[in-house]
Amino acid sequence: MSLSGQDLPVRSIPFLENAPQIDGDLSEWKEKAFHDGFWDLNRVKVSAWYEPKRNRLNIDSLEDTNAIDLTARYYMAWDQSYLYFGAEVQDNLHDVTESNHEPKRWYYKDAIAFFFEVPRDSIPERFGEGDHAFCFVSDTLRPDYGAWWRHGNVEQSYIEEPLPFDAVDYHIKMNPWDRSSADYILEARVNMNATFGSGNDDWTKPQVGDVLSMMIVHCDPDGGEYGGHLLIYGKGDDDSTWEGVQLIEQKASK
Repeated sequence: MSLSGQDLPVRSIPFLENAPQIDGDLSEWKEKAFHDGFWDLNRVKVSAWYEPKRNRLNIDSLEDTNAIDLTARYYMAWDQSYLYFGAEVQDNLHDVTESNHEPKRWYYKDAIAFFFEVPRDSIPERFGEGDHAFCFVSDTLRPDYGAWWRHGNVEQSYIEEPLPFDAVDYHIKMNPWDRSSADYILEARVNMNATFGSGNDDWTKPQVGDVLSMMIVHCDPDGGEYGGHLLIYGKGDDDSTWEGVQLIEQKASK
């Protein structure tokens, strides 16, 4: 698919020559990965995709509004088999339970979801074929809904199911900097053939230069209901609002 100058991706996901150990320690690969600085609500407010009804954090009546509510840095990389994800998160309250729990309701819990359209196209869709969200609840107990997969196919949108056991590996490390019991690091990898390629006869193995669309949704309910979250690189389930990203070779050493 050819892209116009306006559509060319401005971000890149680098290739990893050596697969990292998934243990909650990002130090072996994070400087080789895509990362875009620290994100918080103030930074999102000055972004092109900001919408106040979607991007907001819940403020509890007893909350110290001068303290950090949520700030995070996100990392992504790839190899021939996997997409790799990392996040270093400073938070003021760890919240992974809710009164009306359903497995698919990761967005009511502390969670990070990485959304992709593969390959990128110009057709607005809401979780049709090619749309995927890999959602990780920051629960060290790793419940069966802790690694979730929202996707679609030619017949059905919004298929909701756990990521297949053999398609995902992830680790949550709590309080990694001895600063707050609510801070955490997420490290994960997702098998692309088992997800992007599942039921898709047109799927081919990833190559340097492939263009995807992506968005990050970081949920932070702080004991409240739906709505405590940040949307980064997109405006919601409409994949035409997601930003382009390109798979590239390994980053050059500095």
